[in-house]
Amino acid sequence: MTIRDVPWNHPLKVTLRSGLERTFGSVYEALDFLENEWPLKRGERYDCAVSSCRRALNRMTPAAVAREAFIAACLEASMPAIMAAPLPYGRSHQRGASAAV
Repeated sequence: MTIRDVPWNHPLKVTLRSGLERTFGSVYEALDFLENEWPLKRGERYDCAVSSCRRALNRMTPAAVAREAFIAACLEASMPAIMAAPLPYGRSHQRGASAAV
């Protein structure tokens, strides 16, 4: 059985340590990043985010809880996360250089 993704109401834009920005629009995208690309793979907030995302994908906790746990893990890893504009329908995360303001 495949687990269906759970979209967030508001995507998150995370500034990676490299300076690139990446947008996350769902629980699965966040969990995939945590498990496969995360720079630390340790920490209390990292563990909580992984657990919360897995529980949200299994409909055991609200997606908003997983989103907040992911934000906390990003802060723990010194990667700021902000609310992003909604992604166009059918599009997943984006990669690109961060713009100077």
